[in-house]
Parts: sequence; C-alpha cells; structure tokens
Amino acid sequence: MDLLCNAYSNASDNEEEEEEESAKQPRPKNFTPPNSKRLKPDNPFTHTKTQNPLSGSTQFPALHIEAPVPGRYVSKRERALLDSHPTAPDPNPDALLLTTSPVFGSILDSDVPRDIKSLLRNKAKKGRAKLGQMPQRMSVPLSRHTKAVNALHWSPTHAHLLASASMDQTICIWNVWSSDQKVARVLNVHNAAIKDVKWSGQGLFVLSCGYDSSSKLVDVERGIETQVFKEDQVVSVVKFHPDNFNLFVSGGSKGGLRLWDVRNGKVVHEYVRGHNPILDVEFTTNGKQIISSSDVSGCNLSENSIVVWDVSRQVPLSNQVYVEAYTCPCVRCHTFEPFFVAQSNGNYIAIFSSIPPFKLNKYKRYESHGVSGFPIKCVFSVDGEKLVSGSSDGSIYFYDYRSSELVRKIKAYEQACIDIAIHPSIPNVIASCSWNGEVSVFE
Repeated sequence: MDLLCNAYSNASDNEEEEEEESAKQPRPKNFTPPNSKRLKPDNPFTHTKTQNPLSGSTQFPALHIEAPVPGRYVSKRERALLDSHPTAPDPNPDALLLTTSPVFGSILDSDVPRDIKSLLRNKAKKGRAKLGQMPQRMSVPLSRHTKAVNALHWSPTHAHLLASASMDQTICIWNVWSSDQKVARVLNVHNAAIKDVKWSGQGLFVLSCGYDSSSKLVDVERGIETQVFKEDQVVSVVKFHPDNFNLFVSGGSKGGLRLWDVRNGKVVHEYVRGHNPILDVEFTTNGKQIISSSDVSGCNLSENSIVVWDVSRQVPLSNQVYVEAYTCPCVRCHTFEPFFVAQSNGNYIAIFSSIPPFKLNKYKRYESHGVSGFPIKCVFSVDGEKLVSGSSDGSIYFYDYRSSELVRKIKAYEQACIDIAIHPSIPNVIASCSWNGEVSVFE
C-alpha cells in the first residue's frame, strides 16, 4: 500500500505535508531557500500581439500565473487558481476583423425620380444612342471628398450607384439621383490613399486598391470589409474578369501583375516581365488576354510600354505593341470590335488591333488638336460610337470613333480631369472627377 501511495502521489498535492516536515528539520545558518521548480514569467502574455491594446474599460489585470504546459499534470489547487482568473482574449486574432463603415443614406432606388428609374431599368439597346446624344451640361454635382479623386465606376447591377476612390483614403458610394441624401456610404477600409475602385458583377461589392499595398473587397450594403489581398507593392489598378467575377487582376508599383481568386484569396497566375510600374490593365472582350501598360520613362527601352499577355499560359504574346518613347497611362478595349486604344502622353490616343500580331494603326489616331493639356484617361461609350477622354486642362473631349474627329469639348474643371465613367444604361450620362476632389455627373 505504501508503494502504491508513493507511485501515484504528486508533489503539488503534498506541499503542506512537505512544508511541515521541512520546518521540523534544523537548517544551517547560511541557508538560502531554492527557487521554485518552474520559473514564473513577469508577463505571461508576452507571446501575444499588443499592437491594438484593449481600451481601459475592457482591459484585464496583469496576471502572474503561468499557463499550463501541454501534457503536464495540473493539480486541483492549480486548476482552481486558473479558473478563478479570467484570461484576456487575443487582441489580434487570425480571423479577419470586420470594420463597419458609417451609413449616410439609402442605397435603394426608391426615391429616384420615375423617369430616371424607367431609363435605368430599360437597358440601352445596341445602336440606340446616336452621336448627337452627348452630355450637354453638369446635372448633379457630388461633393464629399477632400482630396483628389483617382477613379470612378458605375455599378453594372445597380445603375443608380456610383463609386469614387480618393486620395483622402475613402471610397464614396453615391446614390446619384436620390432626392434625399446622395452620399449613401463612406467606406474607410484603407489606411492610405486609394488608387482604384471597381464594382463586382455579383451584387453590392466593390474592389479597391491603394498605397497601403493591398486590394480589398467590401460589402457595400453592410459596409464591411470581407477580404484583403496583401501585396509587396503599391497596388495602382484592379480589374475584374469580364466573364468570371471570382477572378480579378491587379497591377502595382514594382511591375507585379497578378490574377487573384476571391473565393480562396490566393494568386492564380502571376505575370512577370519587368520592374516598371504598372499604370493600367484591361481584359480583351473574350477574356483570354490581358493588356497592361507600364511606366517606361525611367529606362531607355520602350518595348515593354504595352504588353499583351495570355491569361492561362502566363506568357507575353507581344511586348513590342507600342515602341514610341511615351508612357500610356490608360488602355481601353472597344465595346465589341477587335480594337483597343492607348492614351499616350505624346498628346494623342493611339489605336491597336486586339488580334495578333496587335499592330498599331499608323494611319489613324485621335489628336488633341493643340490643347494645352494632355490626355489622362479615356473610355468607349456603350454603343462603341464615342470615345470620351479626360484631359489635364480640366476638359472632357468627345471623339467620333469612326472618323476620329473631335466633335465636342466640355470645360469641366479648373484642374485636371482624372477619370471618366460612362453610364452602363443611359448612354448620354457620364461621370467625371478632378484633381481638386470634385465629382460631377453630366447629362
């Protein structure tokens, strides 16, 4: 029986008996009590992250209790001591932190005027909009941003909503024709300036990117950031695949061009050619190629200014599409014809074939007609008959796509017109933004 008791006894269970026996035994004069068998750390939570400490009202007291080592026997006394003290939660869990953005107005079209709502619900038919049906004047001024607005995009599924991305680190969702509050949401999901924003074709989601080296997918209805796609570069442009909205491509300051899958948050393909910053990307109409433009002003070779990539094979089909010594900040494919345009800093817009070998049309291009500024971004109308361009002189230029003639000019801003977005349902409605933070809708 004594052998069984000795075998199954534990030092922690017999601490009082050992203390009584040791007290009866004589101790030498220079006796120093030894340290405990297990050293207790000064701060048991040093292994946790402390970048976002809890507020004073929810802070937990600093407990000098050692967490049990896995596999070690824990006595009843230790278990009772651990249970009597609450443990602090991890301030930075691995799960995604959901931050809710403030709600300012409604994202519904219930208070949109009846005539506008009728136009929104009747999609524009091919050839319905004629060249004469161009915007005449500014109809809706939108003011909220405090710094330059870099990008605009109309929602393809909720055409009364417009998204804008700004250098003030916010994304505004505008209910453009609302009779009440035009600012529906202000999304604060980035901690640096935002470069681009795109609506998803799968409901009320926007994809944004910026100087915080990330792209983020946001649920607009709930104002919640749902996914983060981190990179090692400033992300300057994002674009959804035209046929599969689970895929999007991103381009950044180190020349990285990546195809992402939003279902698992991973990179599907990576397209590597050089280290020149990516300025713009565009899928061809069939979704099988990606056209990218890069800033080649810092190198002697201009052959990589525009590169056409095979999406599935991750190889460049051509890197000598545009060999002139100019940077092209924007590339856009025609709505349905096999052509794309590149807005050149040489003060003109060049035309290329989107069929191999992707030749430059040397006999046709859109001239700036001697304006004081240079083109920044351009976009084709829904019917493909108009090409609309924003300029550094604050003007908006309208070209006839067939003849490449300039047919109209609107002086929109005192500073540069950064981006243009043509409405997907109403062809004679466009949105534009400027360097001084203005957003305007023209009809």
